[in-house]
Amino acid sequence: MTNKSRRTFLKTALAASAAVGTLQSPFVHARQTLKIGYVSPRTGPLAAFSEPDEFTLQQVRKVLAKGLTATNGEQFDIEIIYKDTQSNPNRAAEVTAELILKDGVDLVVACSTPTTTNPVADQCELNGVPCVTNDAPWQPYFFGRGGDPKTGFEWTYHFFWGLEDIIGSYASLWEKIETNKSVGALWPNDEDGLAWGDENRGFPPVLAKKGFQIIDRGRFQVPVNDFSTFISAFREKEVEIITGVITPPDFANFWNQSGQMGFQPKIVTVAKATEFPAAIKAIGDRAEGLTVELMWSPANPFNSSLTGQTARELADEYKATTGIAWTQTLGMKHSLFEVAIDVLKRAGSKEPEVIRDAIASTNLNTVAGSVNFQHGPVPNVAKTPLVTGQWQKRGKELELIIVENSQAPMIPVESELMPMKYS
Repeated sequence: MTNKSRRTFLKTALAASAAVGTLQSPFVHARQTLKIGYVSPRTGPLAAFSEPDEFTLQQVRKVLAKGLTATNGEQFDIEIIYKDTQSNPNRAAEVTAELILKDGVDLVVACSTPTTTNPVADQCELNGVPCVTNDAPWQPYFFGRGGDPKTGFEWTYHFFWGLEDIIGSYASLWEKIETNKSVGALWPNDEDGLAWGDENRGFPPVLAKKGFQIIDRGRFQVPVNDFSTFISAFREKEVEIITGVITPPDFANFWNQSGQMGFQPKIVTVAKATEFPAAIKAIGDRAEGLTVELMWSPANPFNSSLTGQTARELADEYKATTGIAWTQTLGMKHSLFEVAIDVLKRAGSKEPEVIRDAIASTNLNTVAGSVNFQHGPVPNVAKTPLVTGQWQKRGKELELIIVENSQAPMIPVESELMPMKYS
């Protein structure tokens, strides 16, 4: 069944159902329900990304408890259907197809690395269903799906920072401490690793221009239990900076083995792996001084369009409700639903094309920054700001503190970069 015929079938069925309801209850006008499908890696190696899911869904459902009044005056009930990818791209595609073909969702939202966003978006594009995603650099999302900058996609939209932002922030950070500019890379054979290590669009060409030498042993399959060959190569080349984009369990293996082998780089900036308090707590004291990009933090000078909260107030409510410290994916989850609700409010319709056009015209200030799909950098993509932070001691606890903001000067630096400490 084509996208058009499928939608025609659904419209006909809906019209028939409405006609029956009218005959039975001529004076009752039941509100229609807009269904949002939410896809996230609740379990598996990427589960740390989804820690705020339950809190976020509780917040959103509370806001929408009495339904949604669209700008055109139409009123809708909102139903959110949650699906776990188990951190598996094939599973992500399966549950998205289920949301579309079985649950009949009107809008799909998803987040947490290209492992999730790409298969979800591909299913929505295939079936003609509007989709919004975030929390994956835009290049792996766009080019990883075969996107053409001249045309873009029809149904799928994404907002997040890009490799140009993280490369710029990392390079600026690394220049704050004197090193030999030798960088050991941990770029796996997945969507992120392929994009970050790309010889044309990734880290290599930019870092080379800035005088950094990359020690790259090539793409590798994950998970990895033994990093000894990587560590030996880095020691042989006198690597003083480590970077990469690997999951928390893989990084824990690498960092523990580095300690066992006496490898002590001056700067360690690894994405994914060191973003989360739970992962840092598992590493223990050796996590002090680790650095990582910050997609969102309580220091962000932005407010929620959904609750009116500042970033700090959102983080404080999260801790008060859950008993655990804020995590940077909290702001991205929240902003994803800010955009989704804003889109449905402006659309005021269950028509897929109307919802899609409302996404395309989005220009919204969220708790994660401005989301505007009309300004590129490529079709279907909007950019949000990025800074870099360091895990520093505050009392007895490690906190992620902003130490570099060259790519987003509107977000204030909170501390100077501190040298790594080795006992």
